[in-house]
Amino acid sequence: MTSSLPAVADSQPAASTVQAPDKSGRLAINGINYYYEVRGKGEPLLLLHGGLGSGDMFAPLLPTLTKQRRVVLVDLQGHGRTELGTRKFSLEAMGDDMNGLLQKLGYQQIDVLGYSMGGGVGFRLAVQHPQRVRRLVLVSAGYASDGFYPEILAQQGQVNAEAFQYMKDTPMYKGYVAVAPKPDDFPRLLDTIGDFMKQGYDYEADVAKLKMPVMLVFGDSDMYRPEHVIKFYQLLGGGLKDAGWMREHLSQNRLAILPNHTHYDIFLAPELVSTTLPFLNGDTKASAWQ
Repeated sequence: MTSSLPAVADSQPAASTVQAPDKSGRLAINGINYYYEVRGKGEPLLLLHGGLGSGDMFAPLLPTLTKQRRVVLVDLQGHGRTELGTRKFSLEAMGDDMNGLLQKLGYQQIDVLGYSMGGGVGFRLAVQHPQRVRRLVLVSAGYASDGFYPEILAQQGQVNAEAFQYMKDTPMYKGYVAVAPKPDDFPRLLDTIGDFMKQGYDYEADVAKLKMPVMLVFGDSDMYRPEHVIKFYQLLGGGLKDAGWMREHLSQNRLAILPNHTHYDIFLAPELVSTTLPFLNGDTKASAWQ
């Protein structure tokens, strides 16, 4: 549920192009001073960005999302406007953090969409605090590190502060220094992310704990092996048998493979919204052959 570098496409929007939020601020949660924004009206939806990005990654999707949803954007630990601090970097800790943040914001229950590393945080939030999550969408996020292609694992192993010199012209670095409270922390963030990715993870046993409806979304050219994607869906109870003439065996969970998309551009895809919103809205209607 972590990503290789580069994790953000060159078309990442600049923060200056994003309309001012309806509400924004900072909340101290478990030693981390999290920056958050709230936009739009409707049922609440928490958006969690990918590694070395920020909530600004979702800017192209916000005009459509905020017409139907009250969107909560959070810059995760060490990303965007949230300081790195000195606390150990872990998905489990950030899952707890998101629960605390949502509680302070007054959301008893919320839908969650997380991309890449943000998908990992959303996964941990849903496993550790299932009462907080109504529906969960995981975009380009697997359940174990062996789901990556071998060359991706090798690239992740090379992420450290020494890569800073090669990243000065990347959208990740430019986006970071534009908003980070401590821009000089970027090399330390690379070390932190690199150490985190080297640890590996396997959450297979936790997949069964996801009792809320879950949608998995991957690109057809993602960094995850197709076998891993299918097994993830099967662990959720999908793809095990034919759904039946009357959809009587249909799983509550969904799998979407978006064509012509990679791990590095799927979060910008307009069809990501049209694919996930019906699921998040609880729309299960389908045409029938009469």
